Amino acid sequence: MEFDLRNAINAISDVVQNRPPPLREFDQIYMKVADMVIQAEYVARVFNEKDVVFVGDGDGIALSAAHLKAQGVIGYGPSSITLLDFDERIVNSVQRFGEKLQAKVKISAELYNVADPLPAKHFGAYDGFHINPPWGASNGGQSVRAFFERGSEATRDRSLAIVVIADDPDLPWTQEVLRDTQVGAIELGYVVAEMLPQLHLYHLDDAPDLRSCSCLFRRIDSTCMAAESLPLTSARLANFYGKSSPLRYRYIRERVSLNPDKEPEQLYLLDALEVKNA
Repeated sequence: MEFDLRNAINAISDVVQNRPPPLREFDQIYMKVADMVIQAEYVARVFNEKDVVFVGDGDGIALSAAHLKAQGVIGYGPSSITLLDFDERIVNSVQRFGEKLQAKVKISAELYNVADPLPAKHFGAYDGFHINPPWGASNGGQSVRAFFERGSEATRDRSLAIVVIADDPDLPWTQEVLRDTQVGAIELGYVVAEMLPQLHLYHLDDAPDLRSCSCLFRRIDSTCMAAESLPLTSARLANFYGKSSPLRYRYIRERVSLNPDKEPEQLYLLDALEVKNA
């Protein structure tokens, strides 16, 4: 991994500037910039010349990998990136930014919630998937499993998967979810190909030292591929975003502003300058 660090950080800062504020109630907690550089380069390298789907991407790793390639910071990356996210703010921000990168990387984004069956046009359409789902501290990892299943449904035989989840040896729940994720992956026909432990930090005030790992999975058994995509059961929606915080909204909608290049006026007040005549 050799590239100009200054150019890489500047490129990632473009993506950070573009993404909407995180909504903690939906477990949107953003990765720190230096770790975004590391993850984006890794994604670009693993998925080089591949068609990849991101099932959710509040952090902006999809755009980061594409932007690093488009800016010439790295000479590799996915051929195409598709983002499926339930947050219209994120979908729109990716579409706007992605228009500038189309010459180098084809990027598309659309609304989708993992509670719903995967749309037929995405079923088995990609070479790999990337997820950084709600980490499942309060639901036994069911939120991770849901995102993994959707990614698996969206990919072809012998696909690759990058899964970002909590990894802290001092927090037993993170290790239990990590274990159960690997067990679930085996049931879906995947094996662990590589693991980068305790790799990322987040803007998380109540747990600033909590890290996540990046796990690379490789599908080796096509007989485990799903024949169809089904909605999540009501039981799997419980505690999806944390204790007593179920998945109950299909989409987050963006408020349309008449001045899209300015901060929404409901976020600030203005005191007029009183000018006295001379």
